[in-house]
Amino acid sequence: MKSYMKVLAVAMLVMVSTGCTRVQTGEVGVRIGWDKQIQSGELMPGSFNQTLIGDVLLFPVKNVNVVVENLTPVAKDNSTMKDFDLVVVYNITPSQVSEIYSTMNRGFHAVEHHDIYLMYNYILQVARNAVYKAAREYEALTMNDYRQAMEESVKAHIQHSLKEEKLEGTITVSQVLIKNILPADSVVASANELVKAKNELQKKEVEVKTAEAEARRMNALANQSSQSIQFMQAQAALNISEGIKHGKVQTIVVPANFNALMMHNGK
Repeated sequence: MKSYMKVLAVAMLVMVSTGCTRVQTGEVGVRIGWDKQIQSGELMPGSFNQTLIGDVLLFPVKNVNVVVENLTPVAKDNSTMKDFDLVVVYNITPSQVSEIYSTMNRGFHAVEHHDIYLMYNYILQVARNAVYKAAREYEALTMNDYRQAMEESVKAHIQHSLKEEKLEGTITVSQVLIKNILPADSVVASANELVKAKNELQKKEVEVKTAEAEARRMNALANQSSQSIQFMQAQAALNISEGIKHGKVQTIVVPANFNALMMHNGK
């Protein structure tokens, strides 16, 4: 009899251990009865719950990451972006898990392995719409400069949608992180051509200014040279005058028409 009781106890222990689910940290559980009906109340992290009769659904509620990739929004300048990627992080109020799962469209949720991510698909779609709205506020080539402002804009759009669905206190968006912003190749090429043209123009302007400066320098040198010659002539005349005054130079008067007289006498 004792051996039978031991075997029975071991069998019961095996059944309990294999037919039991533990709710992990960051999760909330909801029990499904044998009749497939959702039971009220949430199963909190750390609790062990039997699944021999019915089942337990697990819902991650902390820092759920929604990856939104390969978006092609239209910028303020009407150019289509090549790529736009971001991540939205949100949390679910644990005490609202059962109600959300029971009342909201099941298509709003996403399932991965044994976990059900409440409102994942909903947040994904709302985030996409928010990006397309926010992109219209910025030029394609300036979006990266205003990345933080765009993150705040996308977050505000999502929060507004949650408020309209009366989910403002149930779902909290903690962070929006833009991972990648790429303008269209044609926009980048046009920008590079514009930069090249501006550089060429600046180069020509520098050349013109250099030529003007050189012309001014040469003109200044010419003026200085003319003034120097005049000074030397005046100085020479002064020296001759001083020499004559002191009897150091004999004066020879040459008529102004000296050359003409020489030619006349020669004839």
